[in-house]
Amino acid sequence: MADSLTDPESKPAPEPLARIQALVNTADLESGTDRLAGAGDAEPWLRSHGLLPADGTATPQELDEIRAVREALRALLVRNAGGPAPTPDDLRPLSRITDTATARVHLGPDGGLDVAADADSLAGRLLSLLLIVSDAQRDGTWAQLKACGNANCRWAFYDRSRNHGGTWCDMATCGNKLKNREFRARRSRTSG
Repeated sequence: MADSLTDPESKPAPEPLARIQALVNTADLESGTDRLAGAGDAEPWLRSHGLLPADGTATPQELDEIRAVREALRALLVRNAGGPAPTPDDLRPLSRITDTATARVHLGPDGGLDVAADADSLAGRLLSLLLIVSDAQRDGTWAQLKACGNANCRWAFYDRSRNHGGTWCDMATCGNKLKNREFRARRSRTSG
């Protein structure tokens, strides 16, 4: 995980889905590092990604909520990669947002409609992420944002492969690790 506020992704999602990818990838499961573990490290990142007002600070409860939303989104991305469907417990952090936050429809001068979350609260700022998910589900790009098939990794990546069958964030690392592990397991079963 890089130290910059916006880490370069090897398989970046298009905007605005890149905001979802960036949030999910604030936790590096393999190394155990979490950019959102403490307020000091989290606040610059949260500000730069619109999840904290410019002059705001993050409480421990808010950080807990953001991390819970991150993991709920990761569960959805695991599903996008062919993994199990998220459980009601997995989705509970998202339900709390949809049950409490509000959005407004704005009518533009040309008659165009825009739906935006009321961003005065953390729930509203998190709802803005769910609106990105909703738009991506509607336009078909959501299914390409996936979590790595390696359960020890689960890094979010955007699958740009022709058949949208990508499973790993990186074939050279996660893909080879899992294929070798499966090969050794098959070999031990047949030789035993």
